[in-house]
Amino acid sequence: MIAIGGAIGTGLFLGSGLAISIAGPAVIIAYAVAAFAALALAYALAEMVAVRPEPGGFGALIQRYLGRLPGFVSRWIYWAAQVVNIGSEVIAAGLYVQFWYPQLPLWLPVVAFSVLMLAVNLAAVRFFGEFEYWFAMIKVVTIVVFVVLGVVYIVFGLPGQEPAGLAPLTEHDGFLPNGIGAVWLALTVVTFSYLGTEAVSMTAAESRDPARDVPRAARSMVLRLGLFYVLGMLVVVSIVPWHQVSTSESVTESPFVTMFGMVGIPAAAGIMNFVVLTAALSAMNTNLYLTARMTHSLAADGYAPKWFATVSRNGVPRRALLLSAAGLVLAASLSVFAADSAFPLLLGLALFGALVVWILIFASHLVFRRRRVAEGLPPSPVRLRGAPVTTVLALLFVAAVLLTTPFTAQFSIAWQAGVPFVLLLVVAYYLVERRRRVR
Repeated sequence: MIAIGGAIGTGLFLGSGLAISIAGPAVIIAYAVAAFAALALAYALAEMVAVRPEPGGFGALIQRYLGRLPGFVSRWIYWAAQVVNIGSEVIAAGLYVQFWYPQLPLWLPVVAFSVLMLAVNLAAVRFFGEFEYWFAMIKVVTIVVFVVLGVVYIVFGLPGQEPAGLAPLTEHDGFLPNGIGAVWLALTVVTFSYLGTEAVSMTAAESRDPARDVPRAARSMVLRLGLFYVLGMLVVVSIVPWHQVSTSESVTESPFVTMFGMVGIPAAAGIMNFVVLTAALSAMNTNLYLTARMTHSLAADGYAPKWFATVSRNGVPRRALLLSAAGLVLAASLSVFAADSAFPLLLGLALFGALVVWILIFASHLVFRRRRVAEGLPPSPVRLRGAPVTTVLALLFVAAVLLTTPFTAQFSIAWQAGVPFVLLLVVAYYLVERRRRVR
């Protein structure tokens, strides 16, 4: 549920509007393709975590199988990506509040939600788990109801409404209004929706039986995500004309809320807006958890000040959490100075780092498989089918999506910010290592 809470958030409920505006109804194909990559990632991680349930999650695994430099870079770049992602979630939450109060300044709900989520994360980790479980449950139940209601409306109609049919799938320039190339460009946005899949490995150190629980959670979580995303998008583009969902330049309302407004159920639209608000807060809550644990892992390995390695009496790395709250400061600043473009900007910055981490995870899985065979160790109880071929194909897919980002208006900034940051991390690593050797 923590992984679902991290993945089902702004990427689906608000960011999907960007994907639809790029690819049109064919966005369904993009969500289905990206689901296979996310499924491969989940199985690759589950296979490694089942025999190596280490604190630090995938960051520790990358360091073990690829070396100290990739381990350092992957954890810090993921920390930065998720910190920025926290900012995008709180910006989205503010936009949802403006659905009810259009005149409300965006910065006000941003600050209020920031304080609330920090308070939740500063409490005991068990309290965080319960809070996130029910937040994620709200999203899961709502998506199921949304899909069922949408199918009923399409096939049978609703009270006072004729059956919608599937006309919007082919109207307005057809199923592929912008060509097959647009579907590939939309994958940059769609893949962002599945980011958070890797979160399940971060819980290994705080679960009772990680060798059993993490693989089970990974399998069920990705299958549910794929089902929710593909069916959810099918319902949206079957009812709402794709060109009315959003524009590439501006996202101000969830396409899910737009759909309910179009079918004449304003009360349902308000309820759905509340749900997507809780979705954004849930994802923000999970990302704060992840970044705090990542900072703690870096500090424990000597790659961040030891000050951040301490935990409170209730087991929470509070100092690491406060450092991760920098993303909330960034979001609050952007909500004041760049309210109209803050969400797409944060989306692009977060995407580069997260995709780099996915590539390193797949590379680690290749080394993991080869090393176990070389050392004569038995295979993991959980295995990615078709590996290493599956692993290589998934790695190449993610790399191709990353290389595509400069050609999209929303994410062209990703490389401009991501490449210099990676170079900065490499320099920082050698400085830290030099200091470690001197000591």
